[in-house]
Amino acid sequence: MSLQHYQITPDFNQLAEKIRKWGAELGFQHVGITDIDLSDHEAQLQKWLDHGYHGDMDWMERHGMMRARPAELVPGTIRVISVRMNYLPPKAGFATSLNAPEQAYISRYALGRDYHKLIRNRLKQLGKRIEDEVGVYGYRPFVDSAPVLERPLAEKAGLGWTGKHSLLLDQEAGSWFFLGELLVDLPLPVDSPKENQCGKCVACMTSCPTGAIVAEGVIDARKCISYLTIELDGTIPTEFRSLIGNRIYGCDDCQLVCPWNRESEITDESDFHGRPQLVNQSLTTLFSWSEEEFLKKTEGSPIRRIGHEKWRRNIAVAMGNAPYDPTILDLLTDSKGSSAMLDEHISWAIEQQISKRNDAVVNVLPSSTKRLIRIVEKGLSRDA
Repeated sequence: MSLQHYQITPDFNQLAEKIRKWGAELGFQHVGITDIDLSDHEAQLQKWLDHGYHGDMDWMERHGMMRARPAELVPGTIRVISVRMNYLPPKAGFATSLNAPEQAYISRYALGRDYHKLIRNRLKQLGKRIEDEVGVYGYRPFVDSAPVLERPLAEKAGLGWTGKHSLLLDQEAGSWFFLGELLVDLPLPVDSPKENQCGKCVACMTSCPTGAIVAEGVIDARKCISYLTIELDGTIPTEFRSLIGNRIYGCDDCQLVCPWNRESEITDESDFHGRPQLVNQSLTTLFSWSEEEFLKKTEGSPIRRIGHEKWRRNIAVAMGNAPYDPTILDLLTDSKGSSAMLDEHISWAIEQQISKRNDAVVNVLPSSTKRLIRIVEKGLSRDA
């Protein structure tokens, strides 16, 4: 991508205003423009990688400092048009599923259609409108699909400030929005960043179930439930399983407690509205899906990319965390044999269910019998 020789030199200030207008017409709630200087973020990025906070996401280390250098990704880039699109669905039911351990909690961004293709297509339309205005120029759209630090770019473009949970925050939308970028070779005027308004609030940090927010704005992905249930292949470490609760795909806890999310805007995009087959569904229902059902019911959803085996792995852990239910125990017992990885999580879940069943039995015994059991257990412990 290289800077064109314009037939007519555009008025870039007017062009920037037109870009914002076109962006709004395409469904973006905010459009901002920034330069590509992210040098201030390079040391922090390298420190994050050196600590191994990226876990098994090897591509992050492989791309290294390219993430902070957009012109290395797309040569000729001098500006980034950053866009925001809200995704909070109507009737989201704040945390209702989290309070129903027999139901599955799915991160809100994943309840509707996969945002990648939708936003990318809108960005391509925006790029084409600019081309119709100025003639041929260089541009490339990205939506969470390239080694680029999209949040720092969006922050520089004035779309919000970085919260202590590392997500971008805006006064009107909170953090319930997707980001996208259009890398261009046009010398557009840039916008100013917003003031950070988190203040002394640490609600997101203290609410993280696994303690993944290890410092302000720093996430150890190896502890993050979103990473554990989406990005991680293979076995979920035992120490995190009980902390996952009924979250089977992603986690919104740090967003749910954020004061800026209390009055967030609801999306007008019907594609982001929750699909009935994913909202407030029981763990047993979702676990029982065959691979064919899984592929059909998650068609066009970001969930589909984790595959049927990881889907069942996550649900098995959630079923282990659920209150004792003979239906859950029977379903888990009958489901062994699919794969060694899945069986390991099913076996763990079975142990949790049996333990809860035994506790439930003891709790209904007469107090005299409970005392006898404690005496016997104490004696056996001493003999051992």
